[in-house]
Amino acid sequence: MEVLKIATAGSVDDGKSTLIGRILYDTQSLTQDKLEAIEKTSQQKGYDYLDFSLATDGLVAEREQGITIDVAHIYFSTPHKSYIIADTPGHVEYTRNMVTGASTSQASIILIDARKGVTEQTKRHFFINNLLRIKDIVVAINKMDLVAYSQEVFEKIKNDFRTLSNQGEYEGQNISFIPVSALHGDNVVHHSTEMPWYQGLTVLDHLESLTQEKVYDTGKPRFPVQMVIRPKTEEYHDFRAYAGKVYGGDLQTGDEVVALPSLQKSSIKDIYFYNEKYQTAVSRSSVSITLEDEINLSRGDMLVKAEEVPQLTKEVEAIVCWMDNKTMEIRNKYTLQHGVNKVLAMVSEIESKIKTDFSGTEQEVKSVEMNDITLIKLKLNKEIYCDPYKDHRTNGSFILIDNTTNHTVGVGFVQA
Repeated sequence: MEVLKIATAGSVDDGKSTLIGRILYDTQSLTQDKLEAIEKTSQQKGYDYLDFSLATDGLVAEREQGITIDVAHIYFSTPHKSYIIADTPGHVEYTRNMVTGASTSQASIILIDARKGVTEQTKRHFFINNLLRIKDIVVAINKMDLVAYSQEVFEKIKNDFRTLSNQGEYEGQNISFIPVSALHGDNVVHHSTEMPWYQGLTVLDHLESLTQEKVYDTGKPRFPVQMVIRPKTEEYHDFRAYAGKVYGGDLQTGDEVVALPSLQKSSIKDIYFYNEKYQTAVSRSSVSITLEDEINLSRGDMLVKAEEVPQLTKEVEAIVCWMDNKTMEIRNKYTLQHGVNKVLAMVSEIESKIKTDFSGTEQEVKSVEMNDITLIKLKLNKEIYCDPYKDHRTNGSFILIDNTTNHTVGVGFVQA
Protein backbone atom coordinates (compact mmCIF):
# COMPACT_ATOMS: atom_id res chain seq x y z
CA MET A 1 0.00 0.00 0.00
CA GLU A 2 1.24 3.48 -0.89
CA VAL A 3 2.51 5.56 2.03
CA LEU A 4 2.18 9.35 2.10
CA LYS A 5 4.15 11.47 4.56
CA ILE A 6 2.53 14.78 5.49
CA ALA A 7 3.76 17.71 7.58
CA THR A 8 1.41 20.13 9.31
CA ALA A 9 2.18 23.76 10.09
CA GLY A 10 0.32 26.63 11.66
CA SER A 11 0.52 29.30 14.32
CA VAL A 12 -0.11 28.51 17.97
CA ASP A 13 -3.79 27.61 18.52
CA ASP A 14 -4.62 27.49 14.80
CA GLY A 15 -5.89 23.95 15.35
CA LYS A 16 -3.27 21.59 13.86
CA SER A 17 -3.64 18.95 16.55
CA THR A 18 -7.43 19.28 16.48
CA LEU A 19 -7.45 18.79 12.69
CA ILE A 20 -5.36 15.64 12.95
CA GLY A 21 -7.46 14.35 15.83
CA ARG A 22 -10.60 14.97 13.79
CA ILE A 23 -9.16 13.00 10.85
CA LEU A 24 -8.32 10.11 13.18
CA TYR A 25 -11.80 10.21 14.72
CA ASP A 26 -13.74 10.44 11.46
CA THR A 27 -11.69 7.65 9.85
CA GLN A 28 -12.24 5.50 12.97
CA SER A 29 -8.48 5.32 13.54
CA LEU A 30 -8.62 6.01 17.29
CA THR A 31 -8.48 3.03 19.62
CA GLN A 32 -11.33 2.64 22.08
CA ASP A 33 -9.15 3.41 25.11
CA LYS A 34 -7.78 6.54 23.44
CA LEU A 35 -11.29 7.72 22.59
CA GLU A 36 -12.46 7.09 26.14
CA ALA A 37 -9.49 9.05 27.50
CA ILE A 38 -10.33 12.00 25.21
CA GLU A 39 -13.98 11.92 26.31
CA LYS A 40 -13.01 11.78 30.00
CA THR A 41 -10.44 14.60 29.79
CA SER A 42 -12.80 16.80 27.75
CA GLN A 43 -15.49 16.37 30.41
CA GLN A 44 -13.01 17.15 33.20
CA LYS A 45 -12.11 20.40 31.43
CA GLY A 46 -15.78 21.32 31.21
CA TYR A 47 -15.95 21.15 27.41
CA ASP A 48 -19.25 20.35 25.71
CA TYR A 49 -17.26 18.87 22.80
CA LEU A 50 -14.45 16.36 22.31
CA ASP A 51 -10.98 17.96 22.45
CA PHE A 52 -9.36 16.11 19.55
CA SER A 53 -6.00 17.81 20.13
CA LEU A 54 -5.53 15.33 22.98
CA ALA A 55 -5.09 12.63 20.34
CA THR A 56 -1.72 14.06 19.27
CA ASP A 57 -0.28 16.33 21.99
CA GLY A 58 1.70 13.68 23.84
CA LEU A 59 3.99 15.69 26.12
CA VAL A 60 2.72 16.79 29.53
CA ALA A 61 3.77 20.37 28.77
CA GLU A 62 1.80 20.25 25.51
CA ARG A 63 -1.37 19.09 27.24
CA GLU A 64 -0.99 21.66 30.01
CA GLN A 65 -0.28 24.60 27.71
CA GLY A 66 -2.48 23.50 24.81
CA ILE A 67 0.35 23.87 22.29
CA THR A 68 2.57 21.59 20.23
CA ILE A 69 6.25 21.62 21.23
CA ASP A 70 7.88 18.53 19.76
CA VAL A 71 7.27 16.75 16.45
CA ALA A 72 4.67 14.03 16.89
CA HIS A 73 4.28 11.35 14.22
CA ILE A 74 0.78 9.98 13.79
CA TYR A 75 0.00 6.87 11.76
CA PHE A 76 -3.31 5.92 10.21
CA SER A 77 -4.66 4.17 7.14
CA THR A 78 -7.64 4.25 4.79
CA PRO A 79 -8.60 1.47 2.37
CA HIS A 80 -6.54 3.26 -0.30
CA LYS A 81 -3.43 4.59 1.44
CA SER A 82 -1.34 4.69 4.60
CA TYR A 83 -0.38 8.02 6.15
CA ILE A 84 2.35 9.34 8.41
CA ILE A 85 1.54 12.84 9.70
CA ALA A 86 4.27 14.96 11.29
CA ASP A 87 2.48 17.32 13.69
CA THR A 88 5.11 20.06 13.83
CA PRO A 89 5.18 22.99 16.30
CA GLY A 90 4.25 26.41 14.98
CA HIS A 91 6.08 28.79 17.32
CA VAL A 92 9.20 30.55 16.04
CA GLU A 93 11.40 29.09 18.80
CA TYR A 94 10.69 25.61 17.43
CA THR A 95 11.58 26.40 13.80
CA ARG A 96 14.20 23.62 13.88
CA ASN A 97 11.49 21.10 14.81
CA MET A 98 9.34 22.19 11.89
CA VAL A 99 12.25 21.85 9.46
CA THR A 100 12.96 18.38 10.84
CA GLY A 101 9.35 17.27 10.46
CA ALA A 102 8.89 18.72 6.98
CA SER A 103 12.25 17.64 5.54
CA THR A 104 11.08 14.05 4.99
CA SER A 105 7.48 14.88 4.03
CA GLN A 106 5.96 14.62 0.60
CA ALA A 107 3.06 17.00 1.17
CA SER A 108 2.14 19.66 3.70
CA ILE A 109 -0.93 21.13 5.38
CA ILE A 110 -0.67 24.78 6.45
CA LEU A 111 -3.42 25.92 8.79
CA ILE A 112 -4.65 29.50 8.98
CA ASP A 113 -7.08 30.84 11.59
CA ALA A 114 -9.94 32.38 9.59
CA ARG A 115 -10.20 35.18 12.16
CA LYS A 116 -6.53 36.18 11.85
CA GLY A 117 -5.73 35.53 8.20
CA VAL A 118 -2.15 35.43 6.91
CA THR A 119 0.24 36.29 9.77
CA GLU A 120 4.02 36.51 10.21
CA GLN A 121 3.95 32.90 11.36
CA THR A 122 2.15 31.91 8.14
CA LYS A 123 4.89 33.55 6.11
CA ARG A 124 7.54 31.56 8.00
CA HIS A 125 5.66 28.29 7.57
CA PHE A 126 5.31 28.86 3.84
CA PHE A 127 8.95 29.93 3.59
CA ILE A 128 10.10 26.63 5.10
CA ASN A 129 7.80 24.61 2.83
CA ASN A 130 9.10 26.56 -0.14
CA LEU A 131 12.72 26.14 0.96
CA LEU A 132 12.23 22.39 1.35
CA ARG A 133 10.46 22.25 -2.03
CA ILE A 134 7.36 20.51 -0.72
CA LYS A 135 5.46 20.03 -3.95
CA ASP A 136 1.87 19.75 -2.73
CA ILE A 137 0.51 22.18 -0.10
CA VAL A 138 -3.00 22.22 1.34
CA VAL A 139 -3.91 25.57 2.89
CA ALA A 140 -6.63 24.68 5.40
CA ILE A 141 -8.43 27.86 6.46
CA ASN A 142 -9.67 26.70 9.85
CA LYS A 143 -12.28 27.91 12.35
CA MET A 144 -14.69 28.91 9.62
CA ASP A 145 -17.47 28.41 12.18
CA LEU A 146 -16.15 31.46 14.06
CA VAL A 147 -16.57 33.72 11.00
CA ALA A 148 -20.08 32.46 10.18
CA TYR A 149 -18.71 30.27 7.35
CA SER A 150 -18.13 33.41 5.29
CA GLN A 151 -17.07 32.89 1.67
CA GLU A 152 -15.81 36.48 1.60
CA VAL A 153 -13.38 35.80 4.46
CA PHE A 154 -12.19 32.62 2.75
CA GLU A 155 -11.59 34.36 -0.58
CA LYS A 156 -9.66 37.23 1.05
CA ILE A 157 -7.31 34.86 2.87
CA LYS A 158 -6.90 32.82 -0.30
CA ASN A 159 -5.90 35.92 -2.27
CA ASP A 160 -3.52 37.08 0.48
CA PHE A 161 -1.81 33.68 0.49
CA ARG A 162 -1.54 33.71 -3.29
CA THR A 163 0.28 37.04 -3.04
CA LEU A 164 2.63 35.47 -0.48
CA SER A 165 3.27 32.38 -2.60
CA ASN A 166 4.40 34.55 -5.52
CA GLN A 167 7.45 35.50 -3.43
CA GLY A 168 8.70 31.92 -3.19
CA GLU A 169 11.60 30.73 -5.31
CA TYR A 170 10.14 27.28 -5.93
CA GLU A 171 7.43 27.76 -8.53
CA GLY A 172 6.47 24.10 -8.94
CA GLN A 173 4.21 23.91 -5.91
CA ASN A 174 0.58 22.84 -6.17
CA ILE A 175 -1.39 24.92 -3.64
CA SER A 176 -4.99 24.02 -2.76
CA PHE A 177 -7.32 25.99 -0.45
CA ILE A 178 -9.96 24.28 1.69
CA PRO A 179 -12.29 26.02 4.20
CA VAL A 180 -12.63 23.83 7.31
CA SER A 181 -13.79 23.69 10.88
CA ALA A 182 -11.65 21.03 12.52
CA LEU A 183 -13.69 21.21 15.72
CA HIS A 184 -16.97 20.40 13.98
CA GLY A 185 -15.53 18.32 11.14
CA ASP A 186 -16.52 20.59 8.25
CA ASN A 187 -14.64 19.62 5.05
CA VAL A 188 -12.07 17.58 6.97
CA VAL A 189 -13.22 14.04 6.13
CA HIS A 190 -16.86 14.79 5.27
CA HIS A 191 -18.24 17.65 3.20
CA SER A 192 -19.77 20.53 5.11
CA THR A 193 -23.44 21.41 4.87
CA GLU A 194 -22.58 24.87 6.23
CA MET A 195 -20.57 25.95 3.17
CA PRO A 196 -22.55 25.06 0.04
CA TRP A 197 -20.49 27.63 -1.85
CA TYR A 198 -17.43 25.36 -1.61
CA GLN A 199 -17.62 22.48 -4.09
CA GLY A 200 -14.01 21.24 -3.85
CA LEU A 201 -12.45 18.23 -2.11
CA THR A 202 -12.26 17.69 1.62
CA VAL A 203 -8.82 17.55 3.25
CA LEU A 204 -8.81 13.75 3.30
CA ASP A 205 -10.19 13.46 -0.24
CA HIS A 206 -7.39 15.72 -1.46
CA LEU A 207 -4.75 13.60 0.29
CA GLU A 208 -6.33 10.46 -1.14
CA SER A 209 -6.03 11.93 -4.65
CA LEU A 210 -2.28 12.46 -4.40
CA THR A 211 0.10 9.97 -6.03
CA GLN A 212 3.87 9.60 -5.85
CA GLU A 213 4.11 11.26 -9.26
CA LYS A 214 2.20 14.30 -8.00
CA VAL A 215 4.12 14.81 -4.76
CA TYR A 216 7.65 14.04 -5.96
CA ASP A 217 9.77 15.99 -8.36
CA THR A 218 11.62 13.49 -10.48
CA GLY A 219 15.39 13.84 -10.66
CA LYS A 220 18.38 11.98 -11.93
CA PRO A 221 18.63 8.48 -10.41
CA ARG A 222 20.98 8.12 -7.45
CA PHE A 223 21.72 4.76 -5.82
CA PRO A 224 23.76 5.06 -2.58
CA VAL A 225 25.16 1.67 -1.62
CA GLN A 226 24.04 0.63 1.84
CA MET A 227 25.45 -2.87 1.89
CA VAL A 228 27.48 -5.30 -0.24
CA ILE A 229 25.81 -8.73 -0.41
CA ARG A 230 28.18 -11.73 -0.57
CA PRO A 231 26.37 -14.97 0.38
CA LYS A 232 28.62 -17.55 2.03
CA THR A 233 27.16 -20.55 0.18
CA GLU A 234 28.47 -22.79 -2.59
CA GLU A 235 25.43 -22.08 -4.76
CA TYR A 236 26.11 -18.33 -4.74
CA HIS A 237 29.88 -18.48 -4.33
CA ASP A 238 30.57 -15.74 -6.91
CA PHE A 239 27.44 -13.68 -6.28
CA ARG A 240 28.02 -9.99 -5.49
CA ALA A 241 25.17 -7.51 -5.24
CA TYR A 242 24.80 -3.99 -3.93
CA ALA A 243 21.79 -3.17 -1.74
CA GLY A 244 20.30 0.29 -1.36
CA LYS A 245 17.41 2.59 -2.20
CA VAL A 246 16.85 4.34 -5.53
CA TYR A 247 16.32 8.11 -5.30
CA GLY A 248 15.23 10.40 -8.12
CA GLY A 249 14.57 8.63 -11.43
CA ASP A 250 14.40 4.94 -12.29
CA LEU A 251 17.21 2.48 -13.07
CA GLN A 252 16.90 -0.35 -15.58
CA THR A 253 18.86 -3.45 -16.49
CA GLY A 254 21.36 -2.60 -19.20
CA ASP A 255 21.84 1.00 -18.01
CA GLU A 256 25.46 2.10 -18.17
CA VAL A 257 26.46 3.32 -14.73
CA VAL A 258 29.40 5.01 -13.03
CA ALA A 259 30.59 4.13 -9.53
CA LEU A 260 31.45 7.10 -7.32
CA PRO A 261 33.97 8.13 -6.19
CA SER A 262 36.15 5.71 -8.23
CA LEU A 263 34.53 6.72 -11.58
CA GLN A 264 34.70 3.09 -12.74
CA LYS A 265 32.11 2.20 -15.37
CA SER A 266 29.91 -0.85 -15.77
CA SER A 267 26.30 -1.69 -16.62
CA ILE A 268 23.43 -3.09 -14.60
CA LYS A 269 23.12 -6.86 -15.01
CA ASP A 270 20.20 -7.72 -12.73
CA ILE A 271 17.84 -5.99 -10.31
CA TYR A 272 16.55 -8.02 -7.37
CA PHE A 273 13.84 -7.50 -4.80
CA TYR A 274 14.33 -10.40 -2.40
CA ASN A 275 14.69 -13.35 -4.79
CA GLU A 276 12.62 -11.87 -7.63
CA LYS A 277 14.21 -10.25 -10.68
CA TYR A 278 12.89 -7.01 -12.19
CA GLN A 279 13.70 -5.01 -15.30
CA THR A 280 13.25 -1.65 -13.56
CA ALA A 281 14.08 -0.27 -10.12
CA VAL A 282 11.58 2.55 -9.67
CA SER A 283 12.30 5.63 -7.58
CA ARG A 284 11.99 5.10 -3.79
CA SER A 285 12.30 1.31 -4.12
CA SER A 286 14.81 -0.70 -2.06
CA VAL A 287 16.58 -3.23 -4.26
CA SER A 288 19.81 -5.14 -4.83
CA ILE A 289 21.75 -4.57 -8.04
CA THR A 290 24.39 -6.72 -9.74
CA LEU A 291 26.83 -5.37 -12.32
CA GLU A 292 28.35 -6.85 -15.45
CA ASP A 293 31.89 -6.07 -14.23
CA GLU A 294 33.68 -6.63 -10.96
CA ILE A 295 34.45 -3.17 -9.65
CA ASN A 296 35.34 -1.93 -6.20
CA LEU A 297 32.18 -0.72 -4.44
CA SER A 298 31.51 -0.44 -0.72
CA ARG A 299 29.05 1.15 1.71
CA GLY A 300 28.83 4.89 1.07
CA ASP A 301 29.67 4.69 -2.62
CA MET A 302 27.06 5.59 -5.22
CA LEU A 303 25.88 4.30 -8.61
CA VAL A 304 24.60 6.83 -11.15
CA LYS A 305 23.91 6.76 -14.86
CA ALA A 306 27.05 7.37 -16.89
CA GLU A 307 25.70 10.54 -18.50
CA GLU A 308 24.23 11.95 -15.27
CA VAL A 309 27.15 12.21 -12.85
CA PRO A 310 26.63 14.68 -9.94
CA GLN A 311 29.24 17.23 -9.01
CA LEU A 312 32.25 16.05 -7.03
CA THR A 313 33.31 18.90 -4.79
CA LYS A 314 35.29 19.80 -1.66
CA GLU A 315 33.53 23.16 -1.29
CA VAL A 316 29.80 23.50 -0.65
CA GLU A 317 27.54 26.54 -0.54
CA ALA A 318 24.41 25.67 1.41
CA ILE A 319 21.42 27.02 3.27
CA VAL A 320 21.58 25.70 6.85
CA CYS A 321 18.96 25.64 9.59
CA TRP A 322 20.83 25.77 12.90
CA MET A 323 19.49 23.47 15.62
CA ASP A 324 21.93 23.76 18.52
CA ASN A 325 22.31 25.97 21.60
CA LYS A 326 25.98 26.51 20.78
CA THR A 327 26.45 29.13 18.08
CA MET A 328 28.05 28.42 14.73
CA GLU A 329 30.96 30.69 13.87
CA ILE A 330 33.49 30.98 11.04
CA ARG A 331 36.23 28.33 11.18
CA ASN A 332 34.14 26.02 13.38
CA LYS A 333 34.62 22.38 12.42
CA TYR A 334 31.91 19.72 12.15
CA THR A 335 31.27 16.33 10.65
CA LEU A 336 29.14 16.61 7.52
CA GLN A 337 27.03 13.52 6.85
CA HIS A 338 25.80 13.23 3.28
CA GLY A 339 23.77 10.06 2.93
CA VAL A 340 25.89 7.45 4.70
CA ASN A 341 29.12 9.32 3.92
CA LYS A 342 30.84 11.34 6.62
CA VAL A 343 33.50 13.99 5.96
CA LEU A 344 35.11 16.71 8.06
CA ALA A 345 33.85 20.21 7.29
CA MET A 346 34.94 23.73 8.26
CA VAL A 347 32.75 26.83 8.07
CA SER A 348 34.70 29.08 5.71
CA GLU A 349 32.13 31.85 5.36
CA ILE A 350 28.76 32.94 6.75
CA GLU A 351 27.32 34.84 3.81
CA SER A 352 23.97 35.97 5.22
CA LYS A 353 21.06 35.26 7.53
CA ILE A 354 17.82 34.66 5.65
CA LYS A 355 14.67 36.32 6.98
CA THR A 356 11.80 33.84 6.88
CA ASP A 357 9.14 36.49 6.20
CA PHE A 358 10.55 37.08 2.68
CA SER A 359 11.82 40.53 3.70
CA GLY A 360 15.38 39.84 2.54
CA THR A 361 18.67 38.89 4.19
CA GLU A 362 20.88 40.15 6.98
CA GLN A 363 24.50 40.70 5.91
CA GLU A 364 27.78 40.67 7.85
CA VAL A 365 26.66 37.90 10.20
CA LYS A 366 29.38 36.81 12.63
CA SER A 367 27.60 33.89 14.29
CA VAL A 368 24.53 31.71 13.86
CA GLU A 369 22.03 31.13 16.68
CA MET A 370 19.52 28.33 17.23
CA ASN A 371 16.63 28.41 14.69
CA ASP A 372 18.53 30.78 12.36
CA ILE A 373 18.44 29.97 8.65
CA THR A 374 21.64 31.09 6.97
CA LEU A 375 23.61 30.83 3.76
CA ILE A 376 27.13 29.53 4.44
CA LYS A 377 30.16 28.04 2.71
CA LEU A 378 31.87 24.87 3.88
CA LYS A 379 35.30 23.43 3.04
CA LEU A 380 35.54 19.64 3.20
CA ASN A 381 38.53 17.37 3.79
CA LYS A 382 37.46 15.10 0.91
CA GLU A 383 35.05 15.24 -2.00
CA ILE A 384 31.37 14.43 -1.82
CA TYR A 385 29.14 13.78 -4.84
CA CYS A 386 26.08 15.97 -4.46
CA ASP A 387 23.42 17.79 -6.45
CA PRO A 388 21.88 21.19 -5.78
CA TYR A 389 18.84 20.68 -3.54
CA LYS A 390 16.57 22.24 -6.18
CA ASP A 391 17.52 19.40 -8.54
CA HIS A 392 17.55 16.52 -6.07
CA ARG A 393 16.02 16.67 -2.57
CA THR A 394 17.83 13.58 -1.29
CA ASN A 395 21.27 14.01 -2.80
CA GLY A 396 21.23 17.75 -2.14
CA SER A 397 20.76 17.59 1.63
CA PHE A 398 23.02 16.82 4.58
CA ILE A 399 23.33 17.18 8.35
CA LEU A 400 26.10 18.70 10.47
CA ILE A 401 27.27 16.84 13.58
CA ASP A 402 29.16 18.32 16.55
CA ASN A 403 32.42 16.39 16.88
CA THR A 404 32.51 16.67 20.67
CA THR A 405 28.89 15.87 21.58
CA ASN A 406 27.91 13.83 18.52
CA HIS A 407 24.68 15.88 18.38
CA THR A 408 23.07 16.84 15.10
CA VAL A 409 23.45 20.63 15.11
CA GLY A 410 22.30 21.64 11.64
CA VAL A 411 20.52 20.52 8.49
CA GLY A 412 21.75 21.80 5.15
CA PHE A 413 20.53 22.17 1.60
CA VAL A 414 23.16 22.41 -1.15
CA GLN A 415 22.89 25.51 -3.31
CA ALA A 416 26.03 25.11 -5.42
